[in-house]
Amino acid sequence: MTTPAPDHILIVDDDAGIRELAAEYLQRQGLQVSVAADGRQMREVLATQRIDLLVLDLMLPGTDGIALCRELRSPGAPPLPIIMLTARSDEADRILGLELGADDYLTKPFAARELLARIHAVLRRTRMLPPNLAKAEPARQLAFGDWRLDTTARHLLDATGAVVALSGAEYRLLRVLLDHPQRILTRDQLLQLTQGRDADVFDRSIDLLVSRVRQRLGDGARGSRYIKTVRNEGYVFCADVHAAPAPQETAP
Repeated sequence: MTTPAPDHILIVDDDAGIRELAAEYLQRQGLQVSVAADGRQMREVLATQRIDLLVLDLMLPGTDGIALCRELRSPGAPPLPIIMLTARSDEADRILGLELGADDYLTKPFAARELLARIHAVLRRTRMLPPNLAKAEPARQLAFGDWRLDTTARHLLDATGAVVALSGAEYRLLRVLLDHPQRILTRDQLLQLTQGRDADVFDRSIDLLVSRVRQRLGDGARGSRYIKTVRNEGYVFCADVHAAPAPQETAP
């Protein structure tokens, strides 16, 4: 029987001491590890090697971790789990990283054992999505009410065809809700489906994200036409959703 290859972790941090200590520990735990000091080196590794998970420092010389995370989550980029490292205690930085698509974060200084536990947890969650919540087959446009979600361009279209820009986190949340209409999704399920992680007791990022998506749709929390809150359970998208063909371009 062929032994499966170990998971390959890429650590991107400009602190050589952190890179070396983390890499040495993870290698002793059976993982394959590559390191990079900045965005340029990160891109070189990603272009030449198979990486299963990225550990990305927020504060980097040149292109910072936020910009790199946005780049890695751009439309068409291959999926890659990301754990963001930050020396900042500011919650806004952590939320921004998560909204851009980071799967988890770890604040410096951290214990190597905690990093290992986070790596295993993120990999487990991204590989064990419940089959009954598997993403629906992609459609170019999903229509509901007076709106259409363009799943190729990843933006929202109103009744006049005007584009309403969405952040990456807003798009992922709305797409998950549209893929599972008339079904109550818990906060844990929404976090897992949109960010690949579980909620803790004080985690309100999904509630804040739902509020922003409601604003995009012109909805209020009370009497919402599209996203209803189910007390003590989660949220449900209550409008009918159907795949719609893209509008035909007029020939010149």
